[in-house]
Amino acid sequence: MERELCEDSVKCKMLTESVDFNGEKKERNHTIVIFVKSHTGERPYQCDICEKSFVRKDGLSMHKQLHAGERPYHCNICGKSFSRSDHLTKHTRIHTEEKSYHCDVCGKSFAEGSTLTKHKRIHTGEKPYQCDICDKSFFQNSHLTAHKHIHTGEKPYHCDICAKSFSQSDNLTKHTRLHTGERPYQCRICDQSFSERSTLTKHTRIHTGEKPFHCDVCGKSFSRSDHLSKHKHIHTKEKSILTNHKCIRRGEKSIHCGKSFLDGNTLTKHICIHTGEKPYGKSFN
Repeated sequence: MERELCEDSVKCKMLTESVDFNGEKKERNHTIVIFVKSHTGERPYQCDICEKSFVRKDGLSMHKQLHAGERPYHCNICGKSFSRSDHLTKHTRIHTEEKSYHCDVCGKSFAEGSTLTKHKRIHTGEKPYQCDICDKSFFQNSHLTAHKHIHTGEKPYHCDICAKSFSQSDNLTKHTRLHTGERPYQCRICDQSFSERSTLTKHTRIHTGEKPFHCDVCGKSFSRSDHLSKHKHIHTKEKSILTNHKCIRRGEKSIHCGKSFLDGNTLTKHICIHTGEKPYGKSFN
């Protein structure tokens, strides 16, 4: 029988809003503990394989399935398997294209609220996760965890086909697709498929004509950030040529033949040709 919502309101000490919890007092207290831990950053449950920590014990249990290779949740559209039910839910949105979370700054839409939260940090510049070794900061906690492996040299994610190891789980996922040939990201315009979402995003711009990367020197736009980087070299080269040209105009001139030089040392060596002297006090004769 479905329980009715508890009439009591339990106030979280970390927030100004009241939160209603469903169930018995014991269950409410347990939820409050978890709720408070989400604010304090306390993560008492640690994986003994990769040392990743979790607020809840069931979160650790689900995480361990990654190392064990268990994938009990299956997509009924493409048959892909997942270790966690929420990962299956996220994957299903690839097929349904459901994106109900919208950025109020740039209008970009996302399938998950957590992804929108991470995206907004691009606009705000917020980097709340800091490395305690080198003080480098990151937008996402997962990026901090992966970064720490640089310091430790740890690569806890292993390919069960070729035994290659990776410091990040998503890099292992991408690598595994080299073996399986899986291309789960499909273009809805031309049906071309890709192994990575980022590649699909770049490809889609061919159809839409979107060019979100702008040159701050000349205003030219590009569909890819690497194309913008290559383009900027044109301006760097132009600046270098202009600088050299100005140096020549400002350069020292030989009193013997009028030839210009970029620096005084080169001019001194040149004058020795006219005088017959060596630059270090010895004559050519």
